[in-house]
Amino acid sequence: MFIGKEAMSLKTLFNDDWIVGPKVSPYAQLSGAQTQEKRVRLPYDATVERQRSADALDRGQVGYFPSGTYVYSKEFTLAQEYEDKTLILEFQGVYRSAMVYVNGAYAGQQQNGYAPFTVNITPFVRCGQKNKITVEARALKDSRWYTGAGIYRDVYLHVLNSTHLVLSSPQVVVRELNDLKAVVEVKNEIINESTHTREVRLHTDIIDRDGTVVESLDNPVTAFPGEKMLDTQKVNIEQPHKWSPDAPYLYVVKTEIISDGSVVDDARCSVGLRVVSVDAKNGFAINGESLKLRGACVHPDNGLLGAVSNYCVELRKMTKLKAAGFNAIRSAHNPISEAALRACDEIGMLVLDETFDMWTQGKNDFDYSLDFPEWWKRDVTAMVRKDFNHPSVVMYSIGNEIFEVGTPQGGVWSRRLASTIRELDSSRPITNGINGFVAVIDQLAKMMGDRSASEEPQGGVNSMMNSASDFMNKISASEVVTKATEESYSVLDVAGMNYGDARYSIDQKLFPHRVILGTETFPPHIAHNWSLVEKYSNVIGDFTWTGWDYLGEAGIGRIQWKDEPPVFEAPFPWKTAWVGDFDITGNPRPISFYRRAVFGLLDKPYISVANPANYHREMLEGQWSWSDTLSTWTWNVASGSETSVEVYSDADEIELFVNGKTVGRKPSGKATDYITKFDVKYVPGTIKAVAYTSGVEVSDSVLATADGARRLVVTKEPCKGSSADGDLCFIDIEVQDAQGVIDTTVDEAITIKISGSGELVALGSGCPNSEESASAEETTLFQGKALAIVRSTSPGSINVEVRSNGVISGSVCVNGDETNKGDSDGDEN
Repeated sequence: MFIGKEAMSLKTLFNDDWIVGPKVSPYAQLSGAQTQEKRVRLPYDATVERQRSADALDRGQVGYFPSGTYVYSKEFTLAQEYEDKTLILEFQGVYRSAMVYVNGAYAGQQQNGYAPFTVNITPFVRCGQKNKITVEARALKDSRWYTGAGIYRDVYLHVLNSTHLVLSSPQVVVRELNDLKAVVEVKNEIINESTHTREVRLHTDIIDRDGTVVESLDNPVTAFPGEKMLDTQKVNIEQPHKWSPDAPYLYVVKTEIISDGSVVDDARCSVGLRVVSVDAKNGFAINGESLKLRGACVHPDNGLLGAVSNYCVELRKMTKLKAAGFNAIRSAHNPISEAALRACDEIGMLVLDETFDMWTQGKNDFDYSLDFPEWWKRDVTAMVRKDFNHPSVVMYSIGNEIFEVGTPQGGVWSRRLASTIRELDSSRPITNGINGFVAVIDQLAKMMGDRSASEEPQGGVNSMMNSASDFMNKISASEVVTKATEESYSVLDVAGMNYGDARYSIDQKLFPHRVILGTETFPPHIAHNWSLVEKYSNVIGDFTWTGWDYLGEAGIGRIQWKDEPPVFEAPFPWKTAWVGDFDITGNPRPISFYRRAVFGLLDKPYISVANPANYHREMLEGQWSWSDTLSTWTWNVASGSETSVEVYSDADEIELFVNGKTVGRKPSGKATDYITKFDVKYVPGTIKAVAYTSGVEVSDSVLATADGARRLVVTKEPCKGSSADGDLCFIDIEVQDAQGVIDTTVDEAITIKISGSGELVALGSGCPNSEESASAEETTLFQGKALAIVRSTSPGSINVEVRSNGVISGSVCVNGDETNKGDSDGDEN
């Protein structure tokens, strides 16, 4: 890679042409050990393509993926004219304990796997010659979920003049906002790294969506040598467009440093004009309008891509979550990526950004608690600076289920964290995901007497929560928890409660000014929880666990049966938690439509049919699991087999028909917690649900049995990305009959062939216990579906062809004349 001279500072995406491989020590290399290296484009997760095994160090916690240390390296050449420039590498995320070397010399490091960081490589670079950057990263028994490893977020190279803006500039603060005007402050920090005083001008434009400059600012700034200067410019914007979830309007703020008539540095950012507030009477409000948060917790991985985060995949995820009725997400349990924030800004998804999963007391042998005392302030600062201009970020969380919060020391740490954030950004409220049960777990262990505080059942605290949720809720509402958590709650703007809905009514009397948020809740409890959110003005929302299935915590949401021994952690080859409104490929699960019914966002009844093969088995209730149902009327069982049907609706009544014959008419909606159940016999044909409100038919839904010849239907999803965003394209693969009915019983292997100007990035399904690698060109369909992810490598079309032995092949053309057709050379199913 060659970077030539520019007249002004330069920001270059630094993602291409990296080499990745496991770290091999110099001693091992002397003994002949070989390094298995691969050329990649960042972001890239070094773990996701490695072979999983039942012997993985962290077992199901990380989805049975291996741990390891990896080396990323890249060679590049800079023009000789850059010899007097300042050279900064910006890493948006490296998991974990990253060590950065330039030409063999140590240049910087970052312990936190989620915090963005910069490295000044100026002293180590040789301009006009070839340079090599090396980044080491490791993942080793340090997380309760799958993290991946390596440089999994974007990297940028900044080439800066001696007088330049700090990389977090500009920062935009909305001081006043109404329909007539917005009062906005634009803050910029200027650094003069030369040996002379610099007299420059700072010019700022505020640009609307149409590209029109609506306001301009211009200030003279004198910068002494070696000093950093803060400049604050204030401006009024007349008749501003406000940013909100329903109208996510974005302006661009562009700042330039002008010296002797030339622009020597510039920076720009997208901003939304909005203000947020919280109080016990009005709850959460954005631009003065109260809003209940319909929230989803979301883990950092992206399924088939592992930990990789880029704009295309994040936009797809957030768009699907919003279409499913969510208006907010909680980044569980780490700072969210810049790419995801960009997507949330654009579509109007609110974000609760979270700092840490632990403070000084660890949850794993080598986790961040070992680094927290030294690094916490730098990492909190990095998160706030990343978030500052993103209107989607409406709240900060200082932790998740932190052990210390029930102690005086926890109160001290709570104040330190909250105070640091308020010093950096006073415009957003602060919460903490406090689990009352976890906060007093040491006291409970002593009280129980039969288990020391260091002993936990298989599966850890999650296992205890799953097997005794009612007990845990009672503990959370107890006087012991009330006293233990009072100080930690007192420093917050919003009392975040994980699995503690029993406190909602109690705290109305005990703490009448306390604003409450269900920061993490059991998915099957949404009807109960949402009724409390609607009942109490100071309860501002609910965040379910989770919105999207994720790698690791294997099988915590899977169905278990009473005729089998219960085990919390699913055995190999399970890899995902199997909990979420969407599976890892982005297909909605039945729980998603149930939630929409509870929210009042389902426009017609949703039919979900239990697997007839398990009809006579009794399910073991799990707090993160949903029923053994699927929205299909196609089953590989004998006609007349008994099954049960769940219909989700907020209508007053539901009537069910099988092949035109009524099965019955029953109450629905709030009276039945939005679920109406029928026992039926499976007979191929159609099943229909009719919804009635006030005795009048208002809507209906029909499921039909897949019939006749099958075909593979291959469809390209739309994506707004560009080459700078990674250029990912998502290809849906489905088995359908001639009428477009998906055959959910097909679980055959398919192969994919990519030709033209692209490459296959990943292929797989939503199956939670598949042994298949997402990097292979073959996978097995799950419930009749699979997903391929492709990327363009050069201008032109990408041809995607999918084949199976049992169904007709299908193909699609990407970036050219799109087709969606079936061939006739496959055998009919």
